Amino acid sequence: MVIGLCRSFRDRALDRCYHCFPCLSDPARRSSLVLKVTLVMLHLVYVGILFLFDSDLIDKTKKEPWYTALYLLLFFATLVQYFITSGSSPGYVLDAMRAVNETNVICKKSSMAKQRQTASSKNGSLPVEGCQSGRNFQGTDSTSWTKLVMDMYPPGTSIRSCICPYCNVEQPPRAKHCYDCDKCVLHFDHHCVWLGTCIGQGNHCKFWWYICEESALCLWTGILYITYLRANISRAWWNDAIAILLLIPLSIFIVFLLLLLFFHSYLILTNQTTYELVRRRRIPYLRGIPERVYPFSKGVCHNLYDFCCGGSNIYSLEPLPSAQELEEKSRPYTCLDVLTCRCC
Repeated sequence: MVIGLCRSFRDRALDRCYHCFPCLSDPARRSSLVLKVTLVMLHLVYVGILFLFDSDLIDKTKKEPWYTALYLLLFFATLVQYFITSGSSPGYVLDAMRAVNETNVICKKSSMAKQRQTASSKNGSLPVEGCQSGRNFQGTDSTSWTKLVMDMYPPGTSIRSCICPYCNVEQPPRAKHCYDCDKCVLHFDHHCVWLGTCIGQGNHCKFWWYICEESALCLWTGILYITYLRANISRAWWNDAIAILLLIPLSIFIVFLLLLLFFHSYLILTNQTTYELVRRRRIPYLRGIPERVYPFSKGVCHNLYDFCCGGSNIYSLEPLPSAQELEEKSRPYTCLDVLTCRCC
C-alpha cells in the first residue's frame, strides 16, 4: 500500500515536471541536459576551489586585476561557445532540400512574372535568362533536388544508392544519416555526446573554436593548480589532497583535448571528416582511392578559407571529384610543385 502511494506520488510529480518542462519528457534531450549541467558544474567546481584555496591568487588579483580578468573572460567565453555550438544546426539534408525547393518556387514565380511583362510589351519577345536567385545556390540554374544531387555523382550512379532508407531523401556526397539525431547531416563528422548534437558542415567551425578555447582554459587552470601546489605543499594537507585529486583528471582532459584539437586541425587542412577518415574503406565514393590522396582537398589555403569563411552558407554541396582530378591529386610532389605552391 505504501509502495503504491509512493509510486503514484512519483508519477504525478514527474507528469507535472514534464508538463512544465516538455524537453524533459524526451530521454535523449533529458540525458543531454544532464550532461550540459554536469559540464558547467565541473567548470564551476574547478574555478571555485582554485579561488577558495589559493590566497596568493587573490593577492595577485588585487595587484594585477587584468590577469584574473583575462582568465575569467576565457572562462565565460568557453561556456558561451559551448552553448552556441550545442545549439547550432550541423546542416541537415532536409533543410537543404527545403531551401532548394523554396528557391525553385521563387524562381518559377519570377520567371512567370517576367514572361507576362514581356508578352504584354510591344515586341512580345520572351526572356531567356534564368532566375538569378536560383543561380546563387551552388552556381547552377534552378533545378530539382533529385537532379541537383545526381549531378554530383558520376554518370550511371543509381538513384537507389543515394536515397537514405530512414529519411527517404537523396543524400548528397559526404552526407550521412545520424542514428542519434535520426536525420541526415551534410558533411557528417560525428555525433558529440557532450554537446548533444551532430558535428557537420554547419557547426564544425564552431566546434573547433570550442575545443580550442576549452584546451586553453584547461591548460591555464592546470598551470594555476600546479603553481598553488608548489607554493603551498607544506601547509594544510587536505587542501593539497583535494587539489591533487582535481589535477589528475584535469591532466587527462588536457591531453585528450589537445589530441582532439590537433586531430580536427589535420582534418580541416586536408578537408576530411572523422567519419570519412575512420570508415574510408566502407564508404562507396572513397573506395579505390589511395590513403594518401584527399579527394576533396583544394589545398591548405583554400581549405582553411572554406572552413573559416564558408560557414555563412551551411547548405553548400561538393560534387565528387572526377577521375582526372583524382589522378592530378595522386601525382607525387616535385620541387616545381613546391615552388608553385601546389599544396596551397
